[in-house]
Formats: sequence, structure tokens, C-alpha cells
Amino acid sequence: MGLDPDDLYEVDSDVPDLTGAVLLHHFEGFMDAGSAGRLLAEHLLGGEHRVIARFDVDRLIDYRSRRPTMTFAVDHWEDYDAPELVVHLLHDADGTPFLLLSGPEPDHDWERFSAAVRNLVERWGVRLTAGFHGIPMGAPHTRPLGVTAHATRKDLVGGNQPLPNRLQVPGSVAALLEYRLGEWGHDAIGFAAHVPHYLAQSTYPAASLIVLDALSRATGLSLPEGELRAAADLADAEINRQVAESDEIADVVRALERQYDTFVEASDRGSLLAESVEHMPTAEELGSQFERFLAEQNGGEGTER
Repeated sequence: MGLDPDDLYEVDSDVPDLTGAVLLHHFEGFMDAGSAGRLLAEHLLGGEHRVIARFDVDRLIDYRSRRPTMTFAVDHWEDYDAPELVVHLLHDADGTPFLLLSGPEPDHDWERFSAAVRNLVERWGVRLTAGFHGIPMGAPHTRPLGVTAHATRKDLVGGNQPLPNRLQVPGSVAALLEYRLGEWGHDAIGFAAHVPHYLAQSTYPAASLIVLDALSRATGLSLPEGELRAAADLADAEINRQVAESDEIADVVRALERQYDTFVEASDRGSLLAESVEHMPTAEELGSQFERFLAEQNGGEGTER
């Protein structure tokens, strides 16, 4: 006997009319290079907001795989950092309401969870659901960051460059949710910021900015950059400082730049064949050197803030 998806969540009684609103979502626990998605979710929640729906984490989360933090003080337990998977109601710079579903990625009942989100989408009249995170790419930080877009309808992707290949990758709740919403006739889209893979384990706000811009264009929401821009400038300055202090790592960056530029030029020509690539180290080889260099700086802290 199937379990009712509505049993997975509770909704506040005083939720306003949200017809035509956008639902953003980010789940912690899946790939998020540069913490692009986490930083953006925290940025959006930095302003005024309130929780309007709560999911039953006891049914969805495996506590033994991701143990919540507890604080012990001298002779007693003082605090418990309980996980929360909730829907926040926010407003953009123009006062337009939108929603953000955030929290740990469910470990169990993915299909039931997706059906529960569908019920909320239909209950509130959500017009578009959008997810976001970061993925590692073999590209230098000195070139424009890219973003991969995917959606339930081709026209939702817009001018974003699609991937040229079919890929089989480990699944995620965000991906399944988008897939199922498409089957159920609802519009859904996702954005993955391209993060230089040698910075994938660092906090890289520039990747959050590229996703913020993509979300703004896709949804029509006015989402200010705020402190994200200042954080990105600081991180970029630190990376450039470390590069400038090492001829070896500067050579690595230049090699990555040549590889990136060759790829872009070949793409513009409609061919990925280029004579200069044959003897060039791969992005993985160059990136691993850069990653080791950054890890050795500041006692292994790299550029993370």
C-alpha cells in the first residue's frame, strides 16, 4: 500500500496566495563544487524570510550517515543542531514573492519526496522550479565561468550552451525532482556552475554569482548580488596573489589558459581538433598540480574562507 506524500510535510495555515511564484531548491549532500549552491542559498536567506513548510526529516534523513552536531558543556548536553528541510518564503528586490526549499538531501523515499514537492507546487500554483549547484570543470579561474543548464522543456534552457554528450552520472534528489516534474507536466530547470576543479573543495563565491545571474534571467526575479560580489573579489584576489608568488603555478595557469582557449577556438570553428593540444598536459594533470600548490598554502587552507 502506497504512503501518502502529504504525510511528509506540514504547511503553515497563513500562507499567502503564491500563484505564479518560483520555487528554488538546493539540497546539501550532493556535489556542490566551490560550495556554489550552498553560498547562494545562504545569500538568499540573508534577508527577511520565514518558513512556511517543514518536511519530516526523521523519515527522510539517515542520521548515522550524516550525524547532526551536538554540543557538550562540562557535564551536560547543551545544544542539538537539528537538521531542517524546509520551504522559505522570500521576496526579491521588487517585492515579488518566491520560495526556497533547502536542507539536507533526503536519504530515503526519493519518489515519495518528489511527489510531495509536486503536491506543494500544485497547491501553491508554482510556475517554475529551479535547482542550482556547482560542478568541477577543467578550466582556469582566469577565464569566464560557464554554467550548464538543463530543463524539462528545451526552450527553458534559452541561450545556455548544452553539453555535447550523453552522460550517465550518479543520481540526486534534485535531478529526480526535475525529471519527475517534467513527466507531471510542470516546468523545471537546473543550473550547474562550472568551477575550476582545483578550487572545487574551496569556497568560491564567483561560482555562486554566475548561478545567481542565470537564475535571475530564467525566472525574472530581481536577485541582488549584495555581499556575494565582495566575497568573490576577495577570493579572486587571494588566488591571484598565490599565483603571482609562484612561477611554477603561474606556468600551470598559463597552460590551462592555452587549453581552454584552444577548446573555445575549436568550438567556434565547429571542430574540436586542434594541432596545439596534442602534447599539452590534460586539465586533470594541470589542475592536480594547482590543487596541491593551493593546499600547501596557509597550512593547507588554500583559498577557503
